[in-house]
Amino acid sequence: MSEQMRIMRSKELPEELRDRIVARHRSGQGYKKISAALKSTVDSIILKWKTFGTTRTLPRAGRPAKLSYRGRRALVREVKKNPKITVAELQRCSRET
Repeated sequence: MSEQMRIMRSKELPEELRDRIVARHRSGQGYKKISAALKSTVDSIILKWKTFGTTRTLPRAGRPAKLSYRGRRALVREVKKNPKITVAELQRCSRET
């Protein structure tokens, strides 16, 4: 997975929409017709349904990040402004934002 893909994750589709996509796929509709009707990406949802038998969001691997990408950027900006800033001051700044 590229760095940009890790950073710019899209929002997940609601489970109800994913279920409708799978239902249309089961009824024999093609990918193009489904995506045109529901304005959504269909490929990955149907692949997930075929592989795991569910459209629910599965647990992700790894520990969730403590800081968001935005928070990380803010800390880097702060350190670039003041390279001699202490960790305690950085923690205080991150709590304020």
